[in-house]
Amino acid sequence: MNMTRKLQTDRQLQLDRAQFLTRRWFLRDCGIGLAGIAAGSLLADEGRAKAPSPDDPLAPRPPHYAAKAKRVIYIFQAGAPSHLELFDNKPELTRHDGQFPPAELLKGYRAAFINPNSALLGPKFKFARHGECGMELSEVLPHTAKIVDDLCLIRTMQTEAVNHAPAQIMMNSGSQQFGRPSFGSWTLYGLGSESADLPGFVVLTSAKGTSGGASNYGCGFLPTMYGGTPFRGAGDPVLYLSNPAGIDQETQRASLDALNRLNEQALHTGSDPEITARIQSYEMAYRLQTSAPELMDLGQETKATLDGYGLKSPTDASFARNCLLARRLIERGVRFVQLFHEAWDQHGNLTAGVKQNALDTDQASATLVSDLKQRGLLEDTLVIWGGEFGRTPMVQGGNDGRDHHNRCFSLWLAGGGVKSGHVHGQTDELGFNVAAEPVHVHDLHATLQHLLGFDHTRLTYRFQGRDYRLTDVHGRIVNEILA
Repeated sequence: MNMTRKLQTDRQLQLDRAQFLTRRWFLRDCGIGLAGIAAGSLLADEGRAKAPSPDDPLAPRPPHYAAKAKRVIYIFQAGAPSHLELFDNKPELTRHDGQFPPAELLKGYRAAFINPNSALLGPKFKFARHGECGMELSEVLPHTAKIVDDLCLIRTMQTEAVNHAPAQIMMNSGSQQFGRPSFGSWTLYGLGSESADLPGFVVLTSAKGTSGGASNYGCGFLPTMYGGTPFRGAGDPVLYLSNPAGIDQETQRASLDALNRLNEQALHTGSDPEITARIQSYEMAYRLQTSAPELMDLGQETKATLDGYGLKSPTDASFARNCLLARRLIERGVRFVQLFHEAWDQHGNLTAGVKQNALDTDQASATLVSDLKQRGLLEDTLVIWGGEFGRTPMVQGGNDGRDHHNRCFSLWLAGGGVKSGHVHGQTDELGFNVAAEPVHVHDLHATLQHLLGFDHTRLTYRFQGRDYRLTDVHGRIVNEILA
């Protein structure tokens, strides 16, 4: 690589400088060295230090231009919620229930499992209009119906992937292939974190693990410090966070200092940025021993708040608890919080499955938005709700199931500079194809990065001889959904 070429981001320049560090410079000036750690701890005030070193790879950094959103909560409903049962009312599909779709509709169509020439299946729930905007929603979303005037509903999402793992990875990283940085990692890489005592990118999981696994929140080829940190639903949020018997804080601090000295020697010898990430991880784990128990103690919340989220007990591991934790995390300076809830794969038992999933997620999702708004946080917090694709208008599994469908699906956004009380796009009368205003996954990513203050073509990272970005070589900003 020509080291004199103009780099496209300030962060890239900082990483390249690591090749020329000296041990004396590291110990004297680096925000993650021992002196910097000590100073940072003294300066910390409910978040990142007031005067973070510019060389701290997680220090807050300005975006390319003024941002509407400063932080993100991404509620990923894995398994593919059915747009036809939730967000996209299709009376014609009801009228054609049990009939076969037109042959011209199926030309070139690829289904995941079913014979595409399967009978059409009418929506299982009634729809009604809500709010001043008159947005149509399913009867199984009574709580979301109360916040429609704060939502931007996109009904015309599209993706290439037809199976869960590739589609989830595509939705989160812009590629169906493993090894690319996730949207959360790109966000942390570009903006840094405002929290000194918690990871900048936190992952919370309910239901079961996602099909795409850690690739949904991994850092790919970015330095490890930009990856998502999974928090557990019960016990210590991170394994082995508590000290074992016989180890007090003073002993652990001394052990960590010795380990850091060895890592600094290795950094001086090899100039490997991953060693920097390792030092950061050890120090973050040390600070988490104090910050994590306070974060996870929902007993500090009022009964009205717990009831609003639908939490029967502050210690219950659930989607509702994760939604409340998401709010508490961003209040403490965490840049990106991602919730994964994989329960929406209704190939059969569609009616009961969608109803139960809505019961499990509707109240907490809606309360999170209203809670953020009440606290003055929604304006610059971007909330995203959606899965990896939709479900077919054709039946699967007898008479009560739907297959994967990537040609159109729905998701909603709130806060962070998006147009509120707005519905974008239109699908055809059967909910099979986009009829107007398509939004590809790359377009969504370009728009989200724009709201965070980035030109998606300029937030790049050089790897294996080329500059990579979240949107690859694609993506357009969907101006119609911007406030």
